[in-house]
Amino acid sequence: MRRIREAIMTDIPAIMPVIDAAREMMHASGNVNQWINGYPSEEAIHADIDRHGGYVVTDDGRIVAYFAFLPAPEPTYAKIYEGAWLNDEPYYVIHRLASWPDVHGIWDCVLEWAFERTHTLRVDTHRDNHIMQHNILKHGFTYCGIIYLLSGDERLAYQKTIY
Repeated sequence: MRRIREAIMTDIPAIMPVIDAAREMMHASGNVNQWINGYPSEEAIHADIDRHGGYVVTDDGRIVAYFAFLPAPEPTYAKIYEGAWLNDEPYYVIHRLASWPDVHGIWDCVLEWAFERTHTLRVDTHRDNHIMQHNILKHGFTYCGIIYLLSGDERLAYQKTIY
């Protein structure tokens, strides 16, 4: 049975192989410029957990996915280019979503869980991450424009609001 729970520090050794597998899948699908140079690192996951924003998806007790679910404000979302956010309502962000490649339906599971906790979600992804773009649009998100990470890297930004 699938369950989502807040991650704890002792989960990190089980989370990192999931991140590594997702990175390999991204690179194999042609998305070679995202999640490079060791990102997301163990330190990034640690920081998510410290903020009570790191979550794991378990299946019969086994960690099969990881994601960050963080409240606004997301500093890199303060300015959006070539578009606009749908609204200025309070929102949450999903970052660093990763799952084992053979585990399906994680995005569905995470969105259902997230929308039980907020009415507005914002996400971003790399231009080369066609798998994530497909999933984002398939689930009714609206493309809003381009944001830039603190590193200066461009990301495509999306938002979905439900009532």
